[in-house]
Amino acid sequence: LYRRVINRNSRLRRLLELKAPEIIARNEKRMLQEAVDSLLDNGRRGKAMTGANKRALKSLADMIKGKSGRFRQNLLGKRVDYSGRSVITVGPTLKLHQCGLPKLMALELFKPFIFSRLEAMGIATTIKAAKKEVESGTPVVWDILEEVIKEHPVMLNRAPTLHRLGIQAFEPILIEGKAIQLHPLVCAAFNADFDGDQMAVHVPLSVEAQMEARTLMLASNNILFPANGEPSIVPSQDVVLGLYYTTRERINAKGEGLIFADTGEVQRALDAGEVDLTARISVRLTEYAKNKETGELTPSTKLWETTAGRALLSEILPKGLPFSNINKALKKKEISKLINVSFRKCGLKETVVFADKLLQNGFRLATKSGISICVDDMLVPKEKHGIIERSEKEVKEIEQQYVSGLVTSGERYNKVVDIWGKAGDEVSKVMMAQLAKEKTVDRHGNTVDQESFNSIYMMADSGARGSAAQIRQLAGMRGLMAKPDGSIIETPITANFREGLNVLQYFISTHGARKGLADTALKTANSGYLTRRLVDVTQDLVVIEPDCSTSDGSLMRAIVEGGEVIESLRDRI
Repeated sequence: LYRRVINRNSRLRRLLELKAPEIIARNEKRMLQEAVDSLLDNGRRGKAMTGANKRALKSLADMIKGKSGRFRQNLLGKRVDYSGRSVITVGPTLKLHQCGLPKLMALELFKPFIFSRLEAMGIATTIKAAKKEVESGTPVVWDILEEVIKEHPVMLNRAPTLHRLGIQAFEPILIEGKAIQLHPLVCAAFNADFDGDQMAVHVPLSVEAQMEARTLMLASNNILFPANGEPSIVPSQDVVLGLYYTTRERINAKGEGLIFADTGEVQRALDAGEVDLTARISVRLTEYAKNKETGELTPSTKLWETTAGRALLSEILPKGLPFSNINKALKKKEISKLINVSFRKCGLKETVVFADKLLQNGFRLATKSGISICVDDMLVPKEKHGIIERSEKEVKEIEQQYVSGLVTSGERYNKVVDIWGKAGDEVSKVMMAQLAKEKTVDRHGNTVDQESFNSIYMMADSGARGSAAQIRQLAGMRGLMAKPDGSIIETPITANFREGLNVLQYFISTHGARKGLADTALKTANSGYLTRRLVDVTQDLVVIEPDCSTSDGSLMRAIVEGGEVIESLRDRI
C-alpha cells in the first residue's frame, strides 16, 4: 500500500513537471487519493485493494482494530508468566476442589518456589546450581515440588470464558502423563467435555492472591450458577443413569417383600445375591430432623417401604435431609432439586461432600447396571405401517383435487406438509407409548404393566442422554426435512435408522446435516460479538435495587408451542 502511494505520487510529480494535460493530471490525483485512502482504511471506499494472492492488504486502521489489532492483541491482552495449557481428561477419583496437574508442567510452573526452597535447605547455593539441580530431576526436587504445591491453589480457565465460573481455583495433585485432570462435576460450569478440549493453568504468586483464589475462587465455594442460582455441580450422563437405575423399582424382582432391620442387612443380602437392587423391600431407617434455631439434630427411626437401591443411597444423605427426597426414581431434574435442597438445608460443606458421594456411587452403579444399547432396543411400533398408508391415501386425494383444479398449488403443498407432520407426531406418540411400558408377571401370577427397563428408554427418561425426538429418528420415522433455503421438502423420510434409509432418503437428509453444521459455526461468532457489545454498553451499570418496582407485577405463563410445553412456568420464574 505504501509502495502504491509512493509510485503514484512520483508519477504525479513527473506529470506536473512535464506540464501534462489537465485530464491526465486529474486522473492521477484521483488515483493518488484512492491510494492514500486505502492506506489509511482499506475497503472503506468501494473494493479493497488486494495483493498478488487476492487477499485484501492490511491498512493502518486494520492494524489497530479487531481481535488481532494493536488494542486487543497487545494492550488489553498480554502473554502471562507462570501459566501453561494442556488437553483435559477426566479425573473421577478427584475431590471437587482438586485437579490433576502433570508433574513436568508443575515443575516448570513452580520453578522459582523450588529454587528458593533448595537454597533455604542448603542443597543449592546459587540460582545457577538450583537450576541445574531441577533440570537433572533428582528425587529431592520431586519431594520439594510435593511440599511446594501443598495448599497452593492454581487457577484453571477454559476459553471462551462466558461467565465467572469459566475460571476457578483448584488444589493441584501431581499426576503422571501430560494431560490435566478435571473433576467431572465442574464440567458443566466450564462447559467442558473430554473430546480434545484444552485448558489454561495460572499460578497465583503472592500470598494475597493465593488467599483470594482459595476463599473466593475455589471450585467447592462456587457451586451455584450466577445466572439463576441453580446448582452448577449437578451430575450428568453416566452418573445420572447409574443413580436412576438404582432407584427404579421392578415388579417381582428377587427378594420382593422382605423386611430388613437396617441398611447393613440390605448390603449383606445384596452381596449374597438374595435380593435384587430394584426389589421392593421394607427397611428401618434413621432420619435426622434439624432444629432451625440451634442446628441440633434429633434422630428418629421409621420403617420405610422402598427399594434396596434407595435404601443403600440413604447412607450418603446429609444429616437433616429427609429420606423422602430420594425415595423415588432419581432423574436428572430430581437430582438437581436434591442438591438444591441439600444446599439450602445443610449448607455448602455438606452439599459438596454429598455431591462427591453421589458421583462415586453413580459411576459405580452405572457400571454394575450393565446398561448398553442394542438394535433390539429400538422397537418400531406395529401401528406405523397403518399410519403411513393412511397418510399416503390422504396425500393422493389432495393430489387428485389439485389435478381437478379444486385447490391451488400453495394449498396443496401446505396440506401435504401438514399431513406428514401429523403422521410423524402420531408415529412418535405410539412409539414412546410402546417403549415406556412392558408386560410382566407379579408375585401372585397376574400379568401387569410396569415402566419399561428398555435401555434407550431409560437413557432418555433419566435425562442422561438422548430425547424423544432422537428416539423417534431411531425407531419411529425421520419425517419432514428442510431444504438449505429453509423451505420444507414435501417428500417425507418414512423410514427410520433401525429399518435403514434408501438412497433418495439419505440424500434428502444430508441437507439438514450440512445446514446444522454451518449454522453452529456462524451463530457462535455472532453471539460472541453481540455479548461483547452488550458488555461494552452495560459495564458502568451497577444494579443495587433488589426490587424491579412494577406496581402490578408481570404476567408469566409457560411457553407452549404446538400443544407442547417447551419451558415450564417454574423454569421461567
